[in-house]
Amino acid sequence: MEAFDYAKRTGVDVVSVCPSLVIGPMLQLTVNASSSVVVDFLKGDRLVKMKLRHFVDVRDVADALLLVYETPEASGRYICNSHARLVSDVIRLLRSWYPTYQCATKFVQVSHEPAFSSNKLQALGWKFRPFEETLRDSVESFKAAGVIH
Repeated sequence: MEAFDYAKRTGVDVVSVCPSLVIGPMLQLTVNASSSVVVDFLKGDRLVKMKLRHFVDVRDVADALLLVYETPEASGRYICNSHARLVSDVIRLLRSWYPTYQCATKFVQVSHEPAFSSNKLQALGWKFRPFEETLRDSVESFKAAGVIH
C-alpha cells in the first residue's frame, strides 16, 4: 500500500499484479515454493493440506504483466488467478495421468483459501490457458529437470 501512497504523492504510475499459486513449466533447475506444492502431490511423501487452492500458470502471469505494462489505462492492483481446484481433484487428475507415481495419501483438512477474482484483469483482455494444460506442463517440466523420475 505504501507504493500506492507514494504514487499519489509523486504522480508516479504504479500498477501491481498479484498472482495466486503460480505453477507451470520451470525455467530454473531447482523447485521453488509454488512448484513444490505439485511435487508434493506427486511424490506422496509429505502431509498434504486438503483444501480449495487457487492456481495460475506462470506463462499467464507473464502475459498479465505485459498487458498491464502496455495498457495506459491500467491502474491499481490486479488479481491474477485462473483456476480454483480442490486438492483432492488435482491429485485424482494426477493419478489418472501418472499412475506410476506414488501420489499423496496423507492429508490434513484445513480451511479453504478465500476466493479471488481476476475480473479486473480480464476486463483488460487477459486470457488464461486451461488448468489441465498448466498441470501437465508443470509435471513434464519437473520430469525434464530431474525433480521427479
